[in-house]
Order: sequence, then structure tokens, then C-alpha cells
Amino acid sequence: MGKLILFVLAAILVYLFFKSSKRRSGPRGGAENPRERAPERMVVCAHCGVHLPESEAVRQAERFFCCDEHRRLGG
Repeated sequence: MGKLILFVLAAILVYLFFKSSKRRSGPRGGAENPRERAPERMVVCAHCGVHLPESEAVRQAERFFCCDEHRRLGG
């Protein structure tokens, strides 16, 4: 009975070891971790005042808008 308990404990330890090493290695396929990306500049819509990432904004001259409709209305 003692050998069975020892075997079960060893199996659990091996499982936990592989599970933790898999987590440490990160995602496979070169996928970028979202926490490691540089923060993106936030801009304000000139029409409604909503804050959004610069990459998602519609730009007209030096002003930013959240959508084409607000660009037409505010421009």
C-alpha cells in the first residue's frame, strides 16, 4: 500500500512539473504576449469625446474621430 501512495505522489509531481514548465515557456508559434506589447497612444474623438487607440481612429488633418460619420459631422 505504501508503494502505491508513493507512486501516485510521484505521478502528481511529474504532472505538476510538466504543467509549470509548459506555462513558463509561453505560447507556441511565436505569438506575442499581449502584456509585452508597447502601450499605444490614445486619442480623443473631436466630435463625441470618446477615447480610442490611435490605430483605430479616423484622422483628418490634425484631428481624430472615432468613425467616418463623426468625421463628416465634425469636419
